[in-house]
Amino acid sequence: MKSLFEESTQHEIENRIHQLSVSSRPVWGKMNISQMFHHCQFPLKIALRKEHPELKPNLFAKLFFKKSMYNDKPWRKNLPTHSKLKVIEQKNFEKEKEILLSLVTEFSNQKDKKEWDPHPMFGNFTNEQWGKMQYKHLDHHLQQFNV
Repeated sequence: MKSLFEESTQHEIENRIHQLSVSSRPVWGKMNISQMFHHCQFPLKIALRKEHPELKPNLFAKLFFKKSMYNDKPWRKNLPTHSKLKVIEQKNFEKEKEILLSLVTEFSNQKDKKEWDPHPMFGNFTNEQWGKMQYKHLDHHLQQFNV
């Protein structure tokens, strides 16, 4: 599994984001491109402690879903999104793209961080797991938009 802490992977993600345009359409799902950019910011902001959504610890999620956050098995299409992380309102493409790219860089620069605060829903992750999880989430949604 690739990690967003790998420089080549960071550049791959950034290049894929740059391939998208305001007219990009999803292969599956309900979000438009600007909403997807905004949605993809949530996990990065959670890791960077820039956002503190009210996600309750969930024993079921920890036991049955946590490992899928960072393993090699791709997520299936149309997975349900936690209600606190859904983006329904319209967003500005350029602004959301700029913020997402900035967060990707900021997160990637944390590659040597040893101590991470627990995820509000899943609990503790190692540095390696955080890097893989962030890549997997971004990759999933970039595939959603065929890049």
